[in-house]
This record gives sequence, C-alpha cells and structure tokens, in this order.
Amino acid sequence: MTEPRRRRPATPEEAKALGHPLRLRIMRLCLVDELTNKQLADRLGRDPGTVLHHVRQLVAAGLLEPAPVRTGPSGALEKPYRSNNETWWLDGPLAGADAETRFAPVEIFQEELREAGPDSVAVYEKFLLHLSPDEVEELDRRILAVLDEYVATDHERPGRPAVGGIFVLHHVKRDHDG
Repeated sequence: MTEPRRRRPATPEEAKALGHPLRLRIMRLCLVDELTNKQLADRLGRDPGTVLHHVRQLVAAGLLEPAPVRTGPSGALEKPYRSNNETWWLDGPLAGADAETRFAPVEIFQEELREAGPDSVAVYEKFLLHLSPDEVEELDRRILAVLDEYVATDHERPGRPAVGGIFVLHHVKRDHDG
C-alpha cells in the first residue's frame, strides 16, 4: 500500500482563503460536483458577484481549480470549478483563526446534513470517552491514518456514491464547569 501524503502547514494565502464560511461551503460543493459560478450562487442563495469574489480567492490560493469548459443545457459554454481536496492535507489550517472561524466547518457540516435530510445518514456513532491529552492525540492519529488511506485512493472510486462526514472531538461541558 502506498503511504499517504504527509500533512503540511497552510500557507498564509490558504489560511486566509479558508477563513470564510462561504468559501468553505464552495469548496465542499465543488468537491462533489464541478459547478459553475452561477450554479454555486443558486445553490448557496447568494449573489453571483459575491460568489465569484470568493471563487477567485480560492483559485488564487490553489484550493479550487477550473474544470474543463463544457456546453451547458442551453448550448452556452460553461466554466465549472472543482475542489482539489488539498485542504485534507493541511495541518490545522484554521488553528490560528478566531473561534467563530474555527467552528465554521461544524456549522457547514450541519447545513449540509440538514440539506441532505435524515435519510442521508449512513452511519452514526455517538460516544463519550475519558482521555488524557496524549490519548486524544493518539485517537486522532489513528483515525486520521484510516481516513488518509481512503482520501488518498478516492480517485479510484469516482462512480460510487459520495459520502461526507466529520470527525470532531470536543470537551464535554459539565454542570460544575464555569
């Protein structure tokens, strides 16, 4: 088996591009389908000019790339974009961001899940563990190793259904906490 790529720190341009929830949503949408600026604007309920501004920032940071031009249903040429999934290989790209920005991926996942509906849930695991910081790090490392394997070979499964997910560990607030 091929060793997955190692994670690397985000460049300042990547970190800045990832610092806006709308750009994160654009990247997720373009990971599943190649979408034009108009399609993105329609899906996001946003003005095409606003979406184009964010698309250009993602392209400039190397996180979104133009897909081949295609002919649309009306016969007009369309310029779609696709995500290259490079963010998977970034090590903590939002680590230095404010709390709202760091929480944006969770909120975006919630939006996507609501949009997909309850029947879209393929697997659900809820758990509570008592772990030291070292054990949290080990659990994260082990889960990422499995996910890395799937991400690195995903290009081999383009015809299969797309599934999304998120892995989040959080500290549980207890009654005696602040």
